[in-house]
Amino acid sequence: MFALESSPPVLTVSELNRMARLAIERALPSAWISGEISNLTRAPSGHWYFTLKDANASVRCAMFRNRNQFVDWRPDNGMQVEVRAQASVYEPRGEFQLTVEAMRRAGLGALFEAFQRLKEKLEQEGLFDPARKRAMPELPACIGVVTSARAAALRDVLTTLKRRWPLARVVLYPTPVQGADAAGRITTAIGVAGVRLECDVLLVVRGGGGIEDLWVFNDEGVARAIAACPLPVVSGIGHETDFTIADFVADLRAPTPTGAAQLATPDRDALLLQVARSGRVLALDMRRRLDFLGQHLDGLSRRLQHPGARLADQSRQIAHLSQRLALAKQTKLAYCRLLGERLIERLAASRPSFGRNIERLTELRHRLDYLYRVGLRRRADRLDSLAAQLVHLNPRAVLARGYSIVRNQAGDLLTDSRQATEGEAIAVTLAQGQLRARVIELEP
Repeated sequence: MFALESSPPVLTVSELNRMARLAIERALPSAWISGEISNLTRAPSGHWYFTLKDANASVRCAMFRNRNQFVDWRPDNGMQVEVRAQASVYEPRGEFQLTVEAMRRAGLGALFEAFQRLKEKLEQEGLFDPARKRAMPELPACIGVVTSARAAALRDVLTTLKRRWPLARVVLYPTPVQGADAAGRITTAIGVAGVRLECDVLLVVRGGGGIEDLWVFNDEGVARAIAACPLPVVSGIGHETDFTIADFVADLRAPTPTGAAQLATPDRDALLLQVARSGRVLALDMRRRLDFLGQHLDGLSRRLQHPGARLADQSRQIAHLSQRLALAKQTKLAYCRLLGERLIERLAASRPSFGRNIERLTELRHRLDYLYRVGLRRRADRLDSLAAQLVHLNPRAVLARGYSIVRNQAGDLLTDSRQATEGEAIAVTLAQGQLRARVIELEP
């Protein structure tokens, strides 16, 4: 009889593909992968299917609608991209594929990391601190612009300045705004504006573009030039969604070059309206002031007198005051004379009599001696009475008559035999000395 060997379990294709998918997903974590897009298909469902390839290999990719809706640019065949993806297996066909979670243009990851490193470095140095930001001039007489002489951004800025504030003189500091040497040229232009000090405010502007086009404004030299510039700096670089290091360092950030021109200048029409309104208020205040001064002048005219009449009035007033002064002098002298007589009478009445005072002192001394003797005798009698009471109340006198004081070991006074126990040690205080005893028997 032959023993049957146990055979391994038989898997279905679905089970095998599922096991392969789970094994791959567990073994390979999500990662960033670079390559070229080919065979891109946008399905009606909104999902994207494409192949990611390099010189030696290719892999199928799927990016579902709930993830590709966050890509703010349009990928196409032939583009070099970087995708964050999870390796997996498409079970129905058993095909190895990548499930893409995010996509970016190739190289943007490194640029973004460099951007973040420089941003953190300058922020720690305080170049972004709001406390160091300078205020914009209210009425700039001269406005400097750092940009390319052929840039559309310059035309937008000049058009806006002409419309809003044509009184200002515009000085252009021409420089390339993209290219290999653009960052150094921009740094030099900002430095020249800071040295000349011929402007009240400086605009650093550039039109929109990709991150590579705007990268020169993420240069550390450009950022430090803006921070060191003695002029207030307004940045207007790219579009509203574009942010560069220069925007963070500038004293004011505008979303566009046109916005930078608007932030740096007042609105001429609004100022004209304000001036007209202020003129009307000033004219009204002036009329009111003139009316008030006219009324005041009329009052002064009515109060105005001829000099002769005024001198006559003052002469009459002087004569009246002279009469009052003479009368007051006579009254004061009479009062002083009467007061002197009364003081003389009081002084005579209060003159001391030495004989009477000596007799009074002798009488007071006899009375004092008498009261002293009587008081001394009364206090001696009181002291004798208190001494007798003290002798009577002295507890030792009671002890001398044969009584004693009994205390237990704790020092408590015993007044009842029930307070003690047989065999307990007690102390007996006599008139002379103490006894140490022990209770032999209790008698209630």
